[in-house]
Amino acid sequence: MPETDHSSASTLVDPDRPGASTVYALCVNLRHARCMKPSRKPTTQPPQPFPVSSFTPSPDFHPERLRGMRRGIEKESLRAQPSGWLALTPHPAMLGSALTHPRITTDYSESQLELITGVHAGVQSCLAELAEIHQYTYRTLRSACGDEMLWVSSMPCVLPTDETIPLGRYGSSNIGRAKSVYRMGLGHRYGRRMQTISGIHYNWSLPGAGNEDYFSLIRNFRRHAFLLLYLFGASPALHGDFVQGRAHELQPLRTDSGAHTGDGTKKPHGEGTLHMPHGTSLRMGKLGYQSEAQASLAVSYNSLESYAASLHDALTRPWPAYEALGVLNPGGDYIQLATSLLQIENEFYGTIRPKRTIFQGERPLHALRERGVEYVEVRLLDLDPFEPIGINARTLRFLDVFLLHCLSSASPPDTPQEIAEIGRNQHLTAARGREPGLLLWREGRQATPLRDWALELLEACMPLAAQLDAAHGNTDYSAALQAARDAVHDPAMLPSARVLRAIQAEHDGSFLEFVRARSQATSADLLARPWDAAQQAKYEAMAQASVREQAAIEAADTLPFEEFRKLYVSPSRLGQPKPAKPVVV
Repeated sequence: MPETDHSSASTLVDPDRPGASTVYALCVNLRHARCMKPSRKPTTQPPQPFPVSSFTPSPDFHPERLRGMRRGIEKESLRAQPSGWLALTPHPAMLGSALTHPRITTDYSESQLELITGVHAGVQSCLAELAEIHQYTYRTLRSACGDEMLWVSSMPCVLPTDETIPLGRYGSSNIGRAKSVYRMGLGHRYGRRMQTISGIHYNWSLPGAGNEDYFSLIRNFRRHAFLLLYLFGASPALHGDFVQGRAHELQPLRTDSGAHTGDGTKKPHGEGTLHMPHGTSLRMGKLGYQSEAQASLAVSYNSLESYAASLHDALTRPWPAYEALGVLNPGGDYIQLATSLLQIENEFYGTIRPKRTIFQGERPLHALRERGVEYVEVRLLDLDPFEPIGINARTLRFLDVFLLHCLSSASPPDTPQEIAEIGRNQHLTAARGREPGLLLWREGRQATPLRDWALELLEACMPLAAQLDAAHGNTDYSAALQAARDAVHDPAMLPSARVLRAIQAEHDGSFLEFVRARSQATSADLLARPWDAAQQAKYEAMAQASVREQAAIEAADTLPFEEFRKLYVSPSRLGQPKPAKPVVV
């Protein structure tokens, strides 16, 4: 089976979500395809199940099916100046069109790059492509922007005032304007600086999985997502400017006015470094993507129908504060796409999303209702500042095992009580995950030690890791699981602990100095790697093609923008619920 499934490259991962994202639900260009298009269910008879320790594997997980697993990555990073301040330069023209480039775009801000792999059958090929995209991006930044670098932390560099954080710009077409207006709306609703938090999304599918399977997976993922925050959270600290004017529980790690720049440029200001002593992922905690409006949602993942109904309500329900803003400001400029609780589907934030390839101009909810779930998008991963491309093979392999466990385990329906517990556990783990003896909520009681629950889940994953090892002829999956067990027993090994240790021991307690040093080291590493003329030509051709494609989209527009906007946000575009299946008695 080939490492990269290029036949799936015409599928789309909706990108524009606040807090971390890709190319946008309004995107009419199917070359933005990055979703997991599952392989067809094998037509040959599966081999007989093989023993794994004392566990008899499900016949559904025969080796051919496991090798049909598909994956892809979307990775966001801010462009930063050497001083640690946000770069305010436009998206480099040499990188092509942010509207239509299939591999390099922008997220919320013009200064926030998003790098996107294709669909891959292998972990190593997926990471190799992500590394290659990084290499081209760094080389382009060096040529076009001098000493700019990618900020390697999920928590942002020093930001200018909220209103001067630049929004992504996508040209003069209706779709390009809509993308920018959507971002303007996010800024009014949640504040621009919240949108500059960066992360990694992991898109995943398994052949033969259907709607019920994926929603079963999603329910279990949400129940057990605390384990991923604990193991892979890497944002326990931030620069104090980020929370100026906001209530928080962070503690100071340094008290001076900021890091020394060493190059005569403007020094960062504010409160210095703030942190949670046992925190894992401030990005996924109360300082992340939060709002009163979205807090009112209690989305059910018990079925595609219940999930779609929840989203339909949020997309069509007027929200008083947003109605007061209006779609236009007094000067006649657009400030949001709609006045409903959600402007579009991607505004709804979750740790995991069900996804489906969309057709040109189609709403994501309509696609889900009509054709079902195609893959899931895992959205809670921090950038690992110790990894040059933000993530490594061991993490991807652990995610494969974890998602397979979520798919194959019993998954009872969620309830409002459990949904509330899931939220509490997320915030507890994000803020205090490494705290000795931390208790999580389970079945109505805060009485389960995080450590014990984590080890219980890892034990349950062991047979699946063994099956994946057998399918691929190695022991890499079991090794990834063992590394996770080691980290549960020794929290000092966790990325969040390593970040705090490095900040304190090597950078005088400065978050900014730590991330600046890691960002500069990462830039030097990737620029020093081998790069040939064929690679350069491939990415230059991709950039040039994207520019031509944007021009064609702009030339083809016929509708006035207001008509385009009204058509796109019309409830009639969201699709209709499927009729309930008759009950057989």
